[in-house]
Amino acid sequence: MKPAVEIFPQTPHIDAMANTIVPPPWRIPESAVTPESVHRNRRRFLRDLGFGAAGTLALASAGNGYSQSAVPSTAAGTNAAGTGRYPARRNPDFDPKWKLSDEKTAATYNNYYEFSTQKDRVHRLVDGFVITPWPVEIYGLCEKPWKGDLNELIAEFGLEERIYRFRCVEAWAMIVPWTGFPLAKLLEKVVPKSDAKFVRFETVARPTQMPAYTRLVSNGYPLPYNEGLRIDEAMHPLTLVATGIYGKALPKQHGAPARLVVPWKYGYKSIKSIVKIELISRQPATLWETLAPDEYPFESNVNPTVPHPRWSQATERMIDTGDRVPTQPYNGYGEAVAKLYKKS
Repeated sequence: MKPAVEIFPQTPHIDAMANTIVPPPWRIPESAVTPESVHRNRRRFLRDLGFGAAGTLALASAGNGYSQSAVPSTAAGTNAAGTGRYPARRNPDFDPKWKLSDEKTAATYNNYYEFSTQKDRVHRLVDGFVITPWPVEIYGLCEKPWKGDLNELIAEFGLEERIYRFRCVEAWAMIVPWTGFPLAKLLEKVVPKSDAKFVRFETVARPTQMPAYTRLVSNGYPLPYNEGLRIDEAMHPLTLVATGIYGKALPKQHGAPARLVVPWKYGYKSIKSIVKIELISRQPATLWETLAPDEYPFESNVNPTVPHPRWSQATERMIDTGDRVPTQPYNGYGEAVAKLYKKS
């Protein structure tokens, strides 16, 4: 057992009255409670189904600034939202002064099954993925459905940077500087109807540009990838549409040109490469819940006291350093979001 060290000096919460992030003290010791092999168990499960590894992408950079180390050219990609918009101003309410995870590690360790089920291969296979232009459609139970290009939304809403913790269901974690805009702005634009209770998201489907797509479908994977949130979760101030990371446009392997970030939920809820957003009245069937409802339920809030059926969620491994730290309820954002789940 290594001696206790301070991994994160603070974790943020939202002051409900002021609607700002307040960073209380938070000291976390290193721990080796969970075996290093734990995070691989989900990969074995999916391999048995014919899929391979699972989870959400790994993201990271070193220090409180951005890493100057070279990122592979295939990782950089080309983002339709990239010209002259990065780096965006960091929102001071989401700037807890944490040490960022390593950017190069993030760029070469990614879960994006449509390209590969091997994390270290995704960044090598994205060059043929076309992300300019990028049409987006918002429809369903709303007064003003919208269809257009992502750049139109960015021009309307602007961009800001936020530092978030990110937690994968595979029990690894990182600290990431995202750039984007609140999903609430987009939903307010289309004016949800009173019977809109959920929001369904869908990833682009391009079998000719995504090398593993056809194989996954033949193995029973219900593509295109889809996810969902309750309307109050989607409208929460923490829920972000991300178009950038580490002060740059979002690389393709991270879900370019636009993905969701829901920091209090396991990473697979943060869907990549979004093209459709639908407001609906009933809870949608989502991809991972369809495949294994006992393992990947719809809500999927980070909870150290509820183990995955095949491994513990009590601790998590920092993706770049390997440090093992205790998992926090709601990934450390409980004071901001726990009230969403209080039963009346």
